[in-house]
Amino acid sequence: MDRSQLNAILLNLPRSAKRAIVFLIDGSLCVLALWLSLYLRLGEFIYLDQQYLFALTTSLAIALPIFLLNGLYRAIFRYSGWPALMTVAKSVAIYGIIYAAIFTAIGVIGTPRTIGIIQPILLFILIGASRAIALYWLGGEYKKRVGVSARERVLIYGAGSAGRQIAAALSNNREVKVLGFLDDEPSLIGQVLNGLTIYDPDQIKGQAERLGVTDILLAIPSSSQRRRQEIIEKIRLAKLSVRTLPSVSEIAQGKVSINDIKPLDINDLLGRTPVEINYELIEKNISQKCVMVTGAGGSIGSELCRQILRLRPSKLVLVEHSEFSLYSINEELLSITRRHAISNIEIIPLLISVRDRPAMKLAMEENVPETLYHAAAYKHVPLVERNIREAILNNVFGTQIVVELAIQYQVKNFILISTDKAVRPTNVMGATKRWAELIVQNSSAQMHKESSNQHFSSVRFGNVLGSSGSVVPLFRKQISNGGPVTLTHREVTRYFMSIEEAVGLVLLASALADGEEVFLLDMGEPVKIMELAHKMIELSGLSVRDTSNPDGDIEIVEVGLRPGEKLYEELLIDLTSSAPTEEPKIRRAVEPSISNAELVNKLERLRQLIDVGDSGGAANLLMELAA
Repeated sequence: MDRSQLNAILLNLPRSAKRAIVFLIDGSLCVLALWLSLYLRLGEFIYLDQQYLFALTTSLAIALPIFLLNGLYRAIFRYSGWPALMTVAKSVAIYGIIYAAIFTAIGVIGTPRTIGIIQPILLFILIGASRAIALYWLGGEYKKRVGVSARERVLIYGAGSAGRQIAAALSNNREVKVLGFLDDEPSLIGQVLNGLTIYDPDQIKGQAERLGVTDILLAIPSSSQRRRQEIIEKIRLAKLSVRTLPSVSEIAQGKVSINDIKPLDINDLLGRTPVEINYELIEKNISQKCVMVTGAGGSIGSELCRQILRLRPSKLVLVEHSEFSLYSINEELLSITRRHAISNIEIIPLLISVRDRPAMKLAMEENVPETLYHAAAYKHVPLVERNIREAILNNVFGTQIVVELAIQYQVKNFILISTDKAVRPTNVMGATKRWAELIVQNSSAQMHKESSNQHFSSVRFGNVLGSSGSVVPLFRKQISNGGPVTLTHREVTRYFMSIEEAVGLVLLASALADGEEVFLLDMGEPVKIMELAHKMIELSGLSVRDTSNPDGDIEIVEVGLRPGEKLYEELLIDLTSSAPTEEPKIRRAVEPSISNAELVNKLERLRQLIDVGDSGGAANLLMELAA
């Protein structure tokens, strides 16, 4: 039996068997460390007889549980190296303190006191050496299997022009070895292209095992979303990691490195076809006009600024209360203007909170915006539940201030960025956003009575991918760290849309606004978060660890619903109250409202409760009106 065969046997053992073997080895090393420490102390090799039985059993009884609790047996070969050495050092340090306290500080009759110091030092050396030997002996084979070797072994899906250029660009790359192509064209299967064989995608699993493939690189830029989904599902079943690439021209010209190969696009994970935005229609509210964005440094606000800049306003006013966020988006926008030689757009960064009426008044007075996108809001549900006062002051009264000033300074188009959590809210965040919607609706209704040419509307949508609260970057980070992947409940479903799509549709909805309505974005079909987690794990070339697969790589753990969190989100209060618009991805809803007198009365009562510090009473009033 040669080394590779032995490695294969060891690595194919069940996870529990591997742990048992290493557990027994560590127990043996405890014994060996004690024996060697006695030799160093006494100058001769002796039998570990009855005299040293207590020292031996104490070592095993302390060391092995500590090693177990510190995770030395969770992923033995995968994390061999510096992180594993640090874990060993920490575990042996804890063990050494306890062992030295017993045999050196207190002392045991018949056992030299120096054993309490020498034995832990030797144990650390022996266990560290055992991990180093495992890394040397088995690490290369294991890393090849899980796709983290120094040189990844890949197949390129697509033998067309894009695939050929990618293969050529990577031919001399030290980090990636291209093993061949996969292509759906039957006449190409079995042919050799630039020295690389073209394989049958239907045999992907067998070919991957035979060739030791770690990753599939997608080079099918012209394929439809449906076809991409079929291909991705095929790769998922083969349990391979799949990634996409930057533009072919950039790779071929050497402008990017292999580090720029990206994880699978989230639209591919969700099976969504990206929305095409009609930017010509949007221009009427933005081009050569002064546009203001509140919350300009947030995830939605910053994307609004990027897309607005593309439409060439005369002035773009950034309102943001976070200094760092304002600095970041301002620098990014200035960089874009320099890169594209745009010199006729004035970008004005204002460090202002929407709660500060005098500062907002001055900003309106000095800039007189024609279009205003109100994106400033506290939106993290658990944080808002714990900070009710701040959420009300910002989301409700901040909106009231901005709306009143927008009316005063004749802002023609006002758009509130709302959320699906405003529909029958079960949490404070959703309730504050419903109040914000009511403020906008009532203000618009009052202006319409006066035949005003101002249009105030709200745009409501669900989760956006890439926002600060999205689960996708969290899941990716958890998977890269070896898990577990955490979700609140296995039945949770959410609507999803990319942040670029959502903002594009917000801009489009604002161009359709007549006032008072709530626009709803077509978020597609709701996605089960559990299924999303499964897909992300499997398309990373790993498997889910559960009762049916105890030897899987990544565990999915339910942590419980957060305060105020729903299992399902809704976009409409009254399912019969929406109507299509001329844009297929946008619907118009006229939501139930309340009289202006009642809203003013409720706002005064809410202010009184906030002023006296009655957050509980304020939360109750919020939910009462928003229900």
